[in-house]
Parts: sequence; structure tokens; C-alpha cells
Amino acid sequence: MILLVKAFIFDLDGVITDTAELHYKAWKKLAKEIGVSFDRTCNEKLKGINRLDSLEIILKCAGIQGVFSKEEKIALATKKNVYYKKLISKLTPKDVLPNMHTLLEEIRTEGYKIGLASASENAPTIIKALGIEHFFQAIADPKEVIHGKPAPDIFLLAAKQLKVITKDCIGIEDAISGVAAIKQANMFAVGIGDEHQLSKADYIVHTTKELTLSDLIMKWEKWQLS
Repeated sequence: MILLVKAFIFDLDGVITDTAELHYKAWKKLAKEIGVSFDRTCNEKLKGINRLDSLEIILKCAGIQGVFSKEEKIALATKKNVYYKKLISKLTPKDVLPNMHTLLEEIRTEGYKIGLASASENAPTIIKALGIEHFFQAIADPKEVIHGKPAPDIFLLAAKQLKVITKDCIGIEDAISGVAAIKQANMFAVGIGDEHQLSKADYIVHTTKELTLSDLIMKWEKWQLS
């Protein structure tokens, strides 16, 4: 059997596990310490965005972009990460989102490659805590790319590490910036979440429960022929 699809490249937060709430709690604690407001509306803008860029968005939401120096921002982002690491240290395999372990197992069994393209520098720690590190042949390091999502760099790096061309990849995301990154990488984009927010995706499901390998391959084949 010739495999046309070569690889599946996943985001992490909101796709394999839901650490969004942990990010929110860590940012909320930091925001309180520096005396700025931070709510869930602003938090929605952080999906798929790296740590320093997330801090910039929070400061912009509070209207104080020019208050901190570059060095101070790095220190603040580092402090947030300390808070976040304490929260993710409690993750277990039970925190894998519904159906995702089954999907990863099926993808591996069928001989497809699997990569991870997360903006989180803590991704290796998280997938180890979830007990799923053995599924991944490549974990793209966000520190190795120049531009974060919505730029395609992280997905391009994952594809390079997997030694596949991008049009043979299926990228799976839950964020607008992530879907944009997949499309710019010339991959088939799967969005998990609101169909209006993720309208640029090639295929959209509301939850991870709806993802099946057969559907993903079928939708990819139609995309290739369009």
C-alpha cells in the first residue's frame, strides 16, 4: 500500500491536552503582581503565541506597552514560566484530550510519521508527563525558529525533521494563528473548535472526539484533488 499522506503534525495546547487554563492561571498571577488587569478576553488572543509575544499582548491589553525594558520583559516572561511549570508538573496521562491517544496510536500503527509543532518550550516536558512521547519522531523546538505562529516556521521545521515535503502533511491546530501557520506552510489544515474563528482551515471539527484517521485521510485526498 502506497501512503500518500506522509505525516501528521500536531499542535499541543488545545489539541493533545488542554493546558490553556494553566497558562491563564500563570499569566493571571503575573499580571496581578505587576498591577495590570488580565481577563479571558485578552487571554484568547494568546492562543498559539510564544511567551514573549504573549506578554506583549497582555501589556497592550492593559495599555502599558512601553513601561518595561526588554530585559524586564524577559524576566517577567521567565517568572510566568516558573508558575506554569509548577502547574504542568501535576499533569498525568489522564489529561490527554478525549480520543487523542487512540488517534496517535492508530496513526503510528498505520505507518505515518508524527511531529509536534508547539509554541511551548515546555512541550517535551508536557508530552512526557502525558506518557505519549514515544509517538513522536520530531518535536520542533520553538527556540530554533525566527518567527512564531502565524508564520509557518515551526511547522516547516517539524516537516524538515520528519524528512517529508509539506504538501504531504496534515497539520492539526486549535488556534487561528496556528491554522494560518499550517496554511502558509502549504499543509492541509485541520482546525479543532469554532468553525467561524477557524474558517481558514481545510477541515474543521468541534472537538477532538470527532477526529478519525479515515476522515482525515479522505479530506486530505479531496484537498489534493481540488
